[in-house]
Amino acid sequence: MGFSDILDEIGGFGRFQWIHVILLSIPGLLMQNLLNNFTAGIPGHHCAIPNISNRTNDQNITAEQLSTDQLLRAFIPVDKRSSKFTKCTRYVEPQWHLAGVNITGTNFTEPETETCLDGWTYQKTEFISTIVSEWDLVCTLQPLKQMTQTIYMGGVLSGAIIFGGLSDKFGRRALLIWSYFQLAVLGTFTTFATSYVAYCVLRFLSGMAVSGIILNAVSLKVEWIPTKTRTLVGTLSSFFFTFGQMVLAGVAYSLKDWRKLHVAVCSPYFVFALYSWWYSESARWLVLNGKSEEAIKQIHRVARINGKPEMVEKINMEYLESHMHKEMQSSKTTHTAYDLLRTPVMRRISICLVAVWFSTSFAYYGLAMDLQKFGNIYVMQLLFGVVDIPAKLLALTMLSFLGRRITQASCLLISAVLIFANIFISQEFQTARTVLAVLGKGFTSSSFTCVYLFTGELYPTVLRQTGMGFTSTMSRIGSMAAPAVLILDEVLPALPSIVYGGAAVIAGVFALFLPETLNVPLPETVDDVEEKWSKKPHVQKQIEKESVALQDMKEGGAECEDGKTSGLNAL
Repeated sequence: MGFSDILDEIGGFGRFQWIHVILLSIPGLLMQNLLNNFTAGIPGHHCAIPNISNRTNDQNITAEQLSTDQLLRAFIPVDKRSSKFTKCTRYVEPQWHLAGVNITGTNFTEPETETCLDGWTYQKTEFISTIVSEWDLVCTLQPLKQMTQTIYMGGVLSGAIIFGGLSDKFGRRALLIWSYFQLAVLGTFTTFATSYVAYCVLRFLSGMAVSGIILNAVSLKVEWIPTKTRTLVGTLSSFFFTFGQMVLAGVAYSLKDWRKLHVAVCSPYFVFALYSWWYSESARWLVLNGKSEEAIKQIHRVARINGKPEMVEKINMEYLESHMHKEMQSSKTTHTAYDLLRTPVMRRISICLVAVWFSTSFAYYGLAMDLQKFGNIYVMQLLFGVVDIPAKLLALTMLSFLGRRITQASCLLISAVLIFANIFISQEFQTARTVLAVLGKGFTSSSFTCVYLFTGELYPTVLRQTGMGFTSTMSRIGSMAAPAVLILDEVLPALPSIVYGGAAVIAGVFALFLPETLNVPLPETVDDVEEKWSKKPHVQKQIEKESVALQDMKEGGAECEDGKTSGLNAL
């Protein structure tokens, strides 16, 4: 008997669980992790040309005589490889002959160029304003553009470490409410940033809040739903993030201004923070932290909402102790992050999950944060969201029938194959390359869906948030490293794909060593984990022998005492 039995008796997946899961999932519609694609998008640009009107007048040229393209040819060099205007140089002197203007008495030599001494002119077709155009993060300063995403992911990483431990100590609900307010305030205030440094600081703190939201929302969902519905709920909840990618594309396209976009996707978190007071704290967490009376109150509340008022009288302290005796005894023990590695099965789970989380995030953000190279960024963001729908439906089917372990490994290995396949596709076949990239992103997204559910099911309640924080820390490291790998493209064009695909293959192999959790009740303690999934047969046999011996002690008389004693001594 355990908490899963209590959930079944108070309505299983009833009205409370539906409302609870939907409210926790709605914030996923406002994507934060991919926001940098649009707030830090690079508009078309070229060197600014000062006093252009005076210069054309000096040559007796009117605006009607030359098109914009012809006029730029006199001031901006053309890249011979791409046949486009260079972005970081200009001619020292106008080259009117290149614009088709007949200039007599001029000796045409190789024109001298210089850097953009007067700044840049930005096109406003794809973006009206981004932090790139705001602070001229182009040419020699372009690495600072990538740095903003790395800093944001650094905040997510810090949040996973900090909020993971704090929520195991202070509760899921309290930390979730705090994270909502933190993102609402700091994310909205980001729009008022007047310098690059201020922007990066605010993004770092916003990233911390995002991590707190994701970790605590996942735990609150998992800990209030019955075992048999975890797969369905976990997968369907992830569709909110899928639709969030499409919503982000639409909002970004309609605004095209980084300041307005921050307000649009962050200010609704004030509303989420207000309605989050409705949430019930995890009863599992309350019991394991010695707050059994409060746990009973929350269980009664859920029973009433689910239309099971008769269970309010039935569920009392004695009832709770009979169902969760082991968990209540465990509440007297203090747990630390060291417990994630202290015992054999916990150690195996943690090491394998670290590899899976890192590689999933590494490959996902390697594909998702470089959309502009595939074409229209808004269309690509929409496609990257749409492909998640069939990919996650496939993952749902696989999770339900093949189990978590096979699904996790398959998603990683298939994404690796698709990434490797792109190495052999010529740059001329851009459509084929884009299709493979979209499919690869779909399977890495499915891998994310699986690993969030899988991790919550593998770690015991006493360490679930600590474990989620520990493993997702590697995910953030992967997301921070992914943009840096793109620099290897200058060494060898295929190298980034080799690195991304290789990491996915390694993680897919590691996933095969994880225990299966399909239709298995959530473990509550470290002992539960060791008993369920220990690969040493003698350990399980010893547990069974001890159970039989204890049963004999109760049923037998004096004659059984000797047998019991000798049996225990043999053990």
